[in-house]
Amino acid sequence: MSSLFRSIKTLKNSSSTLLRRGYGSEAVPDRKVAVLGAAGGIGQPLALLMKLNPLVSSLSLYDIANTPGVAADVSHINTRSEVKGYVGEEELGKALEGSDVVIIPAGVPRKPGMTRDDLFNINAGIVKGLCEAIAKYCPNALVNMISNPVNSTVPIAAEVFKKAGTYDEKRLFGVTTLDVVRAKTFYAGKAKVPVAEVNVPVVGGHAGITILPLFSQATPKANLADEEIQALTKRTQDGGTEVVEAKAGKGSATLSMAYAGAIFADACLKGLNGVPDVVECSFVQSTVAELPFFASKVRLGKNGVEEVLGLGPLSEYEKEGLEKLKPELLASIEKGIKFANK
Repeated sequence: MSSLFRSIKTLKNSSSTLLRRGYGSEAVPDRKVAVLGAAGGIGQPLALLMKLNPLVSSLSLYDIANTPGVAADVSHINTRSEVKGYVGEEELGKALEGSDVVIIPAGVPRKPGMTRDDLFNINAGIVKGLCEAIAKYCPNALVNMISNPVNSTVPIAAEVFKKAGTYDEKRLFGVTTLDVVRAKTFYAGKAKVPVAEVNVPVVGGHAGITILPLFSQATPKANLADEEIQALTKRTQDGGTEVVEAKAGKGSATLSMAYAGAIFADACLKGLNGVPDVVECSFVQSTVAELPFFASKVRLGKNGVEEVLGLGPLSEYEKEGLEKLKPELLASIEKGIKFANK
C-alpha cells in the first residue's frame, strides 16, 4: 500500500505545483490519456492511478476484453476525469481519438512452455497493431511504451510511425521509470537515507545488463563500498526476476510497474502543460551513446522531448557496464526494426 500512497501523494503534489505556477483550478488544460491494455495486470492499477491524477480530464481505457467493467469501477472514483471503456479492435479508433498521451502496457505474460521468441512475436505483433492505429487516430500524441521488451518495442513503434509518415522522435518514449524507482529504493535502503530525497539516474535500456544505474551520481551522496555498488547494480538489473520468483511464477512486476508508468505519464502531462524543468529518464531516439535508441535523462516539454541530456561523469565500473551493454542493446533494437519491416 505504501507504493500506492506515495503515488497518490506525488501526483497530487505535481498538480498543486502546476496550479501554483499560474493555472487556476478551472484553467488546468484538458488532457485525454488513453491506456491500451487497461484490463491487464499492469493496466488496471495504472488506470486507477491515472484516475487519481488531477491533470487528466478524460481517461480512455481500451483492451480486447473486460474493459467496460474496469471503466465502470474506476469511473466511480470522485476525481476530475471522465472515464470511458472501449473493447475490441472496432472501438480502438474511438479510444484513441484526441489523445494527448497514450500509455501502452498491452501484451501477454510469459506462460509455461512459451519461449522468449514466442513471447516476443506475440507482444511485438500487438504493439505493431496498436501503433498503426495511433498513427491513424492520434498521430500527435505522446506515446509511453511499457510493453516488453521495451528495447525492441520502441524501435517497432518508430518504424510503424515512419511508414505512416507520422514519426516524431520527440513523442515516442520507452518507459524505464521502474528501473529508476527500484534504484532509488534499493540505494536508500543501503545508504540509510530517506527514499523521498534520493535521485539516481538509470541509463541504457530496460532489460538485464542493459539497465545501468549511475550510483556514482546518486544523491544524497553515500560512502558505499565498490562491492555494495555492484550488488545494488545487479539487484536493480534483476528486479523483475526478484518479483517473478517471489510470486512463485504466478505473476510479474505489475503494481510497481503501474506506479512507475503513472509517474512518467504525469511528467509528460506536466511537460505538455508548460511546467519547466521536468526531467525523467526514458528510452528515446538518441545520439548519447552512438546507438539509435538509449535511455538517459530527458527534459520534457510542450512537444515531448525538449532535450536529451548527456550521461555526465561515469565511474570506471559504470564505463565498463556501458561498453558491455551496447552490443546486447543494439541487437534488441535491430530485432525490433527487423520485425517491423518483415
